Amino acid sequence: MIRFMSPETRRQLGLSEAAAKKLEKLHLHTAWDLVLHLPLRYEDETRITPIADAPFAQSCQVEGVVQLQEVQFKPRKQLVVRIQDSQGTPLNLRFLHFYPSTQQQLAKGKKVRALGEIKQGYFGAEMIHPKIRSAEQGGLAESLTPVYPTVNGLNQPALRRAAQAALEHVDLSDSLPEKLLRDLHLPPLADSLRLLHNPPPEYSVHTLADETLPAWQRLKFDELLAQQLSMRLAKQKRQSGAAKPLRGNGALCRRLTDSLPFALTAAQERVLSEIRSDLARPHPMHRLLQGDVGSGKTIVAALSALTALEAEGGFQAAVMAPTEILAEQHYLKFRQWFEPLGISVAWLSGSLKKKEKEQVKTDLANGNIRLAIGTHALFQDDVRFRNLGLVIVDEQHRFGVAQRLALKNKGEDVHQLMMSATPIPRTLAMSFFADLDVSVIDGLPPNRTPVKTRLVNQLRRSEVEGFVLNTCRKGQQAYWVCPLIEESETLQLQTAAETQTALQAALPELNIGLIHGRMKAAEKAEVMAQFVAGSLNVLVATTVIEVGVDVPNAALMVIEHAERMGLAQLHQLRGRVGRGAAASSCILLFAEPLGETAKARLKVIYEHTDGFEIARQDLNIRGPGEFLGARQSGAVMLRFADLERDLPLLEAAREIAPKLIEERPDVVDKHLSRWLASREAFLAA
Repeated sequence: MIRFMSPETRRQLGLSEAAAKKLEKLHLHTAWDLVLHLPLRYEDETRITPIADAPFAQSCQVEGVVQLQEVQFKPRKQLVVRIQDSQGTPLNLRFLHFYPSTQQQLAKGKKVRALGEIKQGYFGAEMIHPKIRSAEQGGLAESLTPVYPTVNGLNQPALRRAAQAALEHVDLSDSLPEKLLRDLHLPPLADSLRLLHNPPPEYSVHTLADETLPAWQRLKFDELLAQQLSMRLAKQKRQSGAAKPLRGNGALCRRLTDSLPFALTAAQERVLSEIRSDLARPHPMHRLLQGDVGSGKTIVAALSALTALEAEGGFQAAVMAPTEILAEQHYLKFRQWFEPLGISVAWLSGSLKKKEKEQVKTDLANGNIRLAIGTHALFQDDVRFRNLGLVIVDEQHRFGVAQRLALKNKGEDVHQLMMSATPIPRTLAMSFFADLDVSVIDGLPPNRTPVKTRLVNQLRRSEVEGFVLNTCRKGQQAYWVCPLIEESETLQLQTAAETQTALQAALPELNIGLIHGRMKAAEKAEVMAQFVAGSLNVLVATTVIEVGVDVPNAALMVIEHAERMGLAQLHQLRGRVGRGAAASSCILLFAEPLGETAKARLKVIYEHTDGFEIARQDLNIRGPGEFLGARQSGAVMLRFADLERDLPLLEAAREIAPKLIEERPDVVDKHLSRWLASREAFLAA
C-alpha cells in the first residue's frame, strides 16, 4: 500500500506539497519518520584548521584569501583556485564542474572557507570540490552539520529544516520505564535523538560515527525491542486463532513410507513429529523447516502434505516454489508419490497454456484437485481453493512478504510450513524469525558422499574439459553452470548457448544438453528427462538448476566465473552432486583479478561444506539485510541495529519483551505504535 504524508503533517512541519512528495521517496510519511531519518555523516564547521596543520584524507574546514583563479582546459575543463591562510600557507581548490556563480564566489581577494578532504595533487596539496562559504557571512557553526540521505531535488538545508521541525513537533517522551533504562545504562530517547541530529562542538565526527555511543545504543535497543515485541505478539495472535486441526489416521503416510526405497533418518522423523504436532492443534502452524542441501526436506514436506490431506474435511494443500524448474521438479516427485495413493496433483505456473490453466483453477475451486504445486501463479487473485488447509513454501526467503501473505490468505487461518536450504544463523533466527517455530534437519541421509571442492583458474579450462570427459567415460554425468553476466538474462542465455557449442566441439564423443529459464516448460521437462535417463552426459545450464534438481548419477559440477556468485548460490549448486554412491567433485572456475569479497567467498566455500557455517560466514561478509533478501521486501525491518555486532542488545531485548507483554501492555502499545506504525502485517508472513 502506498502511503502519503497527510496535509495536517505537512502543515505542522511547514512543508510544501512538492517537498512532501520528495520526502515520500525516502519513505518519510510522518513526523516520526523524519525524527528517525538520522544523518549519514557530519561536517565540522565549528572550527577553522590552519592549512599547515590540516590532516590528509580527513574532512576539515580551512580559511584563506583567494590569490589566483584560472580556468584550465587540459586534461579537461576545470576551475583551479589558490587560497592562502593567515599563516601564509597556500592550498589549491579544484572544481571539475562549476558555474559562473562559483567563479564570482571565488574571485581574487575574497576571503572564503573551504570544507573537504585534502589530498596530494600533481601541484601539491589540494581539495577537490570542497564546500565553499564566504568568511564574511558570520561566525562559525554552533554544532556539527548533519548530512542526511536524500534524493534529487531535496537539498540538505531543506532536510535539516524538516528534521528540526519534526523534533520540535513530535512527542519524545520515553516509552520505556526509567528503571529499565537505568539497568541497561541507556540514555533518554529525547537526549539521544537531539544529540544525533544536533551534535554539540565537543563531539568529533569520529565519536559520532562510533556506534557504541550511548545515543546509538539507545536507538538500536528500542528498534530491537520493537521487533521482538511485535514478533511475540504475532505469535500469540496466531496461537489464539481457530485453525482446523489436521489430524489423520496415518494410513496414507504409512503407504508412502512403505513404498520408498530408503528409510527416513532420525532427524527427518523428529521434525515430522514436530510438524504433525502443530497440525493437530486448533491454531495455525507457522513453522520454518531448515535443512542443508540434500538433507531430505522434500519427503518431509510430502508427508506433511499427506497428513493434511488425510484429515477429515477434504482439505487441500499448496506447495509454492520460486522457479518453474523447481516447481516442476516438485510436481514430478509429488505426482510419483501421490498418484498411486489416489490423490490428484496439479501444476500451476505462468507458462501453462490458458485452457490448461483455467481447468486447473476450476478443479482447485471445486476441490477436485487436492494438491497444487506451482510458482507465484498460485497466489494470483483469480486462483481460489475450496478448502485450503496447508501451505508449504519452498525456499521461502526468495519470496516477498506480500507474496507469502497473498497465498496464506487463500484460506482461513491456514497452516504454514516454510522451508529453506539456506540455513539461517542463530543470531539472525533470534531476531527475524522470533515469531516462528523452527525445525532443523541436522543430518544428511547415510548414502550421501562428501563433495570435493576445487578452485581452478579460468586459464586452465582445457584441463577441466578433460576432467569432464574422464568423468563421463566412467558412466557418470556432469553439470556445467554459466553465471549471470551484468544482470542480463539475454547475455546469460547467449553465454550458455556458446558454452554448449564450445564444449560439444571440444568433447565430440559426449552428448551435451542445454537448459535455461527462457525455455518453454515442455522443453525444459524434455531436457531434464533426458539427463535423468542418462542419455545426456553433460547438462549446460544457467543458474535455474540451483535448487531442486536431483540426479544421483551426476558426480561433477563445474561452475564458471564462481567469483561472481554468492555463497548461498555456490553451496546450492554444489549440492546438486554427491547424491549417489560415487565420489563427487565441484570445480569452481574463477577469473583474475579477484576482489576482496570474491576472495573471501571462494575461501569459505573451499574450506567448508556445512551449510550453517557457510551461512554464518556469509552473514559476516554481506550483512543481515542483504543476506535475508526478500524477507524485508516491503518493510525495512532494521535500520540501526546490526545483528552480529549488537548481539548483547538483541539478547536483552529478547529477555525483556515477554516481561513487558505480561506486566506493562501500556508500554508495549506505546513502543510499537512509535516504532512499527503500519508494518505489523509483514511480520506475520
